[in-house]
Amino acid sequence: MNWLVATFRSSIGKKLLMALTGLSFVGFLAVHLAGNLTIYGGSQAFNAYAEKLHSVGALLTVFEFGLLAFALAHVLIGLTLFIQNLKARPVRYHIDKPEGGRTLSSKTMPYTGILILAFVVFHLLNFSFVDKADRSIFTIVSTAFQSPAYVVVYILAMILVALHVRHGFWSAFQTLGANHPKYMPAITTISVLLGIAFGIGFGLLPLYITFAR
Repeated sequence: MNWLVATFRSSIGKKLLMALTGLSFVGFLAVHLAGNLTIYGGSQAFNAYAEKLHSVGALLTVFEFGLLAFALAHVLIGLTLFIQNLKARPVRYHIDKPEGGRTLSSKTMPYTGILILAFVVFHLLNFSFVDKADRSIFTIVSTAFQSPAYVVVYILAMILVALHVRHGFWSAFQTLGANHPKYMPAITTISVLLGIAFGIGFGLLPLYITFAR
């Protein structure tokens, strides 16, 4: 047990946890998006999906709190590594060049992570941890997206998710040892496609509910 604790206290162990929790969120996003796309089938299809999801009862609540715990751990570990890197290099480079994989996505990872965590809490409070006794989930979602402010916040959050996934996905595989010329080009391409898919897939939902229905 001591070796396990020592491993996760190390920089390498923290990066492994970051990679594993990050990939678990990518998997969650993919499943969540697939479920949310049922909204294009109308209110009955979306409500049927929601009812099937909530039929697991307490397990769903456990999963939702587990998701929050994973998100919190992911962000806290990421911030710890970010601060450690800053301390290791107290003097910033005078010229910030994009070489070596430095992109907007990579440079903003700590900040997008914090904002996404805040949105996850906000989203759960508005959609999951609410009274559903007299309202269907479609009604709850439709009512929420009647607010232009919520639509804007949701779309901006999905842009942040796209940026975060675009760098985080291939970075996780790199951490897990897949940094090989044979595999990384494909993984990098997949990370870009996933970011686009999540950004557009989730981002269009409030627009569809607001304007297309």
